[in-house]
Amino acid sequence: MHLMALGMFVFEMGSLAPDELQRKADWQHARAPRMGARDAVQFTGPGTETISLSGATYAELSDGQVSIDQLRQMASAGDAVPLVSGAGEVLGNFVIEAIDERHAYLTANGRPRRIDFAIDLLRVDDPAPEDPEAAQ
Repeated sequence: MHLMALGMFVFEMGSLAPDELQRKADWQHARAPRMGARDAVQFTGPGTETISLSGATYAELSDGQVSIDQLRQMASAGDAVPLVSGAGEVLGNFVIEAIDERHAYLTANGRPRRIDFAIDLLRVDDPAPEDPEAAQ
């Protein structure tokens, strides 16, 4: 079952399956001070949009370290790739900003039985306008 895809990397139960997705977006407004009144505010456009994925992978169920290493290679390339939900919704083009991993329950040879991971993505394309007529 495909949960989502980042470029050619597929998040699924057999590789990495995020437990949580956090999406944050902001919008920019320029401010100009006025005497005796609130600042004048003008909308200047979309700001930063980020997505954070987190979860855990277990050695008994998958080789999550291989998947994390593939994502590290993608991050090192620095290319923007589309993020697509399991339902087929294109969320935009993103770059990998950070990968955090925590190894737990180490075996006698030092291999982790569980790897907790977090992946931070930054959107680098402009969002499509909500109203096609407004873009004209």
